[in-house]
Amino acid sequence: MTLKLIFKKAFIYCLLGLLPAAATAQNKNVISTHRVFPKMDKISEFEKGLAAHAQKYHTGDATWRVFAIQSGPDAGGYHITEGPKSWESEDARGDLGEAHTQDWNKNVSAHLTDRQSAGYSVYIDSLSTIGLGEFTDKINISHVYPKIGKGDEVVKMIKRLRKTWTAAGVTVAVYAASSSGKAQYTLVTRYKDGLKERASGYRKPFKEVYEAANGEGSHAQYLRDVSDYLDESWSELLFMRKDLSSK
Repeated sequence: MTLKLIFKKAFIYCLLGLLPAAATAQNKNVISTHRVFPKMDKISEFEKGLAAHAQKYHTGDATWRVFAIQSGPDAGGYHITEGPKSWESEDARGDLGEAHTQDWNKNVSAHLTDRQSAGYSVYIDSLSTIGLGEFTDKINISHVYPKIGKGDEVVKMIKRLRKTWTAAGVTVAVYAASSSGKAQYTLVTRYKDGLKERASGYRKPFKEVYEAANGEGSHAQYLRDVSDYLDESWSELLFMRKDLSSK
């Protein structure tokens, strides 16, 4: 075997050995979320500390997007998303160092109430109508909780909704909660044209588009499915705060 052939084979083997790692590294479909609620008399201090913290310590896979929660039971809170990232990168993340933790505790956490929540979610491409990284400044999050044992039926419901969204031009990113409390799907409508997408007449009525996409009488079945398969659902509006997010 010639030296040239040996090097050629070695190079091919190296490439093959790197393929699994490359595929894993590219699978960045995980986001973590943290909801916090500042003390009413410390909002300015909180926002100043949060912005400085995000822009100094949160880059790369740990990039932050910060939203102000405008409506629903968490109105007045702040929704922080980190990622997208892979589970492998989350393994290696750690606490981002002592300086990071001290800065959070001194300049952010000190201005918060005791109320907070956190979780992980995995983006599901096959149920979504917009790419994971195609973000918008105004979003609606619908929180959907399947009844116990009805998760598969809820996925089927979302698949039929996806056909409807596609027909109507609605851009929705779908996530499944992971080790974060009750089983949950979050349907995140990303308004590319802003809140005017919610206005009457902007799109055809939901029932009309749903039945065109799924067949005559399907809307009545959809309403029955909601009653039969969902334990709970609620929604909220959130507005992006670029000034508080990673740069």
